[in-house]
Amino acid sequence: MSMMIDHLRTMVRYNKWANGRLSAAVMALSEEDYLAERGAFFGSIHGALNHLLLVDRLWRGRIVNKPYPADSLTDTVADDRETLVQLRTGEDDIIIALTDSFDAEGLAQKISYKSIVGFSASDNVSIILAHMFNHATHHRGQVHGLLSQVPSDPPPLDLMIYLRDIETA
Repeated sequence: MSMMIDHLRTMVRYNKWANGRLSAAVMALSEEDYLAERGAFFGSIHGALNHLLLVDRLWRGRIVNKPYPADSLTDTVADDRETLVQLRTGEDDIIIALTDSFDAEGLAQKISYKSIVGFSASDNVSIILAHMFNHATHHRGQVHGLLSQVPSDPPPLDLMIYLRDIETA
């Protein structure tokens, strides 16, 4: 399990790094480009980033047994990007502290929950955290693609670039 702890601790820090790079990129956009309907699953760049923050809060709430109040996967967490970026940064710090708080026994703990889309399940904390980071990568990839439509110069978000970046820091 030590490898899993190490992996999750790397991924949670990569998650914050990648979110920070993407936040910087979207802050450089015009309001029109940021909010433009782009035919993506959550509509705009803002919609995709809002969804990602919402779902992180839903999963974290399940882990700590304090459900985050939401009725759908499109509920609004923040109406504007400045607030969204600020909340994203804070959430990333909270998720780092949460991930770091688990030992092997804690990661093996089962969490039972009911999803917003209607299924009930019980999963290990380690799987839930892994899912959170995978889900974030998925939606950051969508935002990266949407940034290409603006057009803008989307930042590289690869894990390997992160690992090189922290080696030189």
